[in-house]
Amino acid sequence: MLRLFFTLLVLALPLSAFAETYDLLYRAGLDPDSGTARVEIQLSGKELPHELSLNLSSGRYADLKSDSPLEQEGDRVIWHPKGPESKLSYRFTIDEKKGSGHYDSYITKDWAILRTDKLIPPMSVVAAKHLRSRAELALDLPQDWSANLPYAEVGKYRFKLVDQGRRFIRPKGWMIAGRIGSRQDVIDGINTTVAAPLGENIHRQDILAFLSYNLPELKKVFPHFPRRLLVVTAGNPMWRGGLSGTRSLFMHADRPMISGNRTSSIVHELVHVATGIRGDKQSDWIVEGLAEYYSLEILRRSGAISQRRFDEAMDGLAKWGREAPSLLRKRSSGPITARAVGVMREVDREIRAASGGKASIDDVARGLAAERGEVTLKKFRQLAEKAAGGPIEALQVERLRTPEK
Repeated sequence: MLRLFFTLLVLALPLSAFAETYDLLYRAGLDPDSGTARVEIQLSGKELPHELSLNLSSGRYADLKSDSPLEQEGDRVIWHPKGPESKLSYRFTIDEKKGSGHYDSYITKDWAILRTDKLIPPMSVVAAKHLRSRAELALDLPQDWSANLPYAEVGKYRFKLVDQGRRFIRPKGWMIAGRIGSRQDVIDGINTTVAAPLGENIHRQDILAFLSYNLPELKKVFPHFPRRLLVVTAGNPMWRGGLSGTRSLFMHADRPMISGNRTSSIVHELVHVATGIRGDKQSDWIVEGLAEYYSLEILRRSGAISQRRFDEAMDGLAKWGREAPSLLRKRSSGPITARAVGVMREVDREIRAASGGKASIDDVARGLAAERGEVTLKKFRQLAEKAAGGPIEALQVERLRTPEK
């Protein structure tokens, strides 16, 4: 009987209970003079992954070296770690200019802003199923520099990395380092930081106050919103807009918290942080339309804009959206996103009417955020119809692919 009890106990344990961990340390030294970071990846433990395939197609990685065998296969380098400890190093070019002439990654003599998931290249890993990584990122910074990342600091410029469900953990999200200033607060359980270079005309406390009104409303829609949030902001020559990342976002200093058309770029990017979704070749309008819809809806719910101004904004977007001949495009342009907002509002109305007010588009958004990853029209329609308990007229394919009348 006792043996049966222990057998059942073992079967009830999660697979992670039998996992063996190894240490994974990323170390990055930022060098303003060369505009690069010297990066080292160190693995140590009784058992290590058999193979790591690094995708170098961006062209920003050079001078790869390792104490273990390396193989070059086109834009990929295959690393075969050996022994209880293995290291690989390379040099990463920080500056990256977008087509507009502005940067989404940049370093000066005083500060650097970049995404850590670009600092470390994408990798595919071959390892025994019982192996799990325990990962940290350590920064080597110039004198008088500090850093903010969307991770807990466990030592000076050393951060504990987390990525729920991943056996091999890579750093993700935005980071800022240098002579910087920041403001922090805990907003509805979210450890929130707003950081920017010193000397720029940036109102960190105003941004934090804006978030204190709107993050709680956003969390009602997305209760599993990350417990940490980093908002990085700076002026030129950085990208003149907003860009989301894991547990983080970048927003250009010139972007208003509420635009003239009453939408909010910062709330828009927060929705991207919350959902973590991307569209297939015909569904980017869902990703962008949902974010833009909530950029208005969250402001209305928090009282940042009135119902009248909300309705006026919706009318303005509807007018702009008539310029979009179809929503089913690879990229959602301004008119497409504007029209998509109207579709989201109609979907919400249909769900509320069909369910007697017991469900709404919030249920659809939560469903997408729970699954994350790629979203398709089929998946979106399934979630909407489940919430409504029947078909949704606003999501008929013919209506989406033809111009609005």
